[in-house]
Amino acid sequence: MLTCSVHPLPYLANPADYFAAIRHAPGAILLDSGRPSADRGRYDLLSAWPLEELTVAPNERGADFLQRLRVNLARLGEAALPAPYELPFAGGLIGYLSYDFGRHLEHLPSQARDDLQLPDARLGLYNWALISDHQQATSQLMFHPTLANDERERLIDLFSQPASTSVVPFTLQSPMTADLSADEYRQSIERIQHYIQAGDCYQVNFAQRFRAQCQGDPWLAYCALRAACPTPFSGFQSLPAGNAVLSLSPERFVKVSQRHVETRPIKGTRPRGLTPAEDAANAAELLASPKDRAENLMIVDLLRNDLGRTCRTGSVRVPELFSLESYPNVHHLVSSVTGELADERDALDLIAGSFPGGSITGAPKIRAMQIIDELEPTRRGLYCGSLVYLDVRGEMDSSIAIRSLLVKDGQVCCWGGGGIVADSQWQAEYQESITKVKVLLETLQNL
Repeated sequence: MLTCSVHPLPYLANPADYFAAIRHAPGAILLDSGRPSADRGRYDLLSAWPLEELTVAPNERGADFLQRLRVNLARLGEAALPAPYELPFAGGLIGYLSYDFGRHLEHLPSQARDDLQLPDARLGLYNWALISDHQQATSQLMFHPTLANDERERLIDLFSQPASTSVVPFTLQSPMTADLSADEYRQSIERIQHYIQAGDCYQVNFAQRFRAQCQGDPWLAYCALRAACPTPFSGFQSLPAGNAVLSLSPERFVKVSQRHVETRPIKGTRPRGLTPAEDAANAAELLASPKDRAENLMIVDLLRNDLGRTCRTGSVRVPELFSLESYPNVHHLVSSVTGELADERDALDLIAGSFPGGSITGAPKIRAMQIIDELEPTRRGLYCGSLVYLDVRGEMDSSIAIRSLLVKDGQVCCWGGGGIVADSQWQAEYQESITKVKVLLETLQNL
């Protein structure tokens, strides 16, 4: 097997300092661990100039698109990393799967309007990456063996020079406003609870969209957002025509490392308090809430079933249940489900069997997705999809793209939602959908 090469660079804790050098390059993408801590957020990964850009066709079967991804990974070729490097990526695919990629995997209705016209999946095939390891305090360029020597030298030179800082400020042309009125939101919650009472489902994740006209460079918006709300599954992906994906997600979807699988669903939220005492009380209330624990357990059971489709029989476990994770704007209740890939399965089989994540659909998954399509007036696009990398060794990590924004065609969109169950109070759910994105909306408003 061929071996990648690694070129050390000066360690920079903020990936924005290196990403500035490739900000305007085709296919520029950053997977950002936010403000790393001991228990989450070890690596940042960035790249640009992909060998191929792969988008799913409107009527393409999900299985066919995933097979195209396999073919491209095989074309790049398996490679190992030299000792002693422990890096998450050795060349491969990086990009997004939108929530609506689920339509390519399951038969779903098409009532919600597709007004954003975002491709349902877009991934690039990359043969180099700049990776910072915050545990080891190192930054390095990783080159797949297929990368030409002159391109290696160009990249080393590029990241050894001060980056240009000429950018166009990002501004909103008007305040971010919700597509739904409070009364429309109430009617949708009542409809979901009618479905629950009728036995259609147990829980439905319902979201509303906020948007405004905007102008300027979305990279500046991302830099401000990551400073205000650092999260371990953040990311920025450049799209054609100056458009971009901006994600400040706290949630892992699925990770594969040496065929070990982990998913970390979030279900249960409380706002941060204004004082230490109020903050501690909010956290304690969440941890003790029978309703939130029941919702979380419901999704854990769903994900155990999803992982069981691809993992070795008997390997699926729940090593962590109802843990507290705290972020600048909210406390979350988080669990962990793990397994081992079956011998004949790979990471793309795992995607096929578990996408989109159960924590942002509801249960049972397909019926919940049908209800979402009926009641949310527009398609989610990026929101509740995933930012993902998958390398030539089969190593993968992915997010659930909550707390995420899309800048497209002079408009910025952001979504907030939550799981609705039989005893949900619509006013509390409405407020929670705003609380989850309040820091993002206020940060954009103040640029």
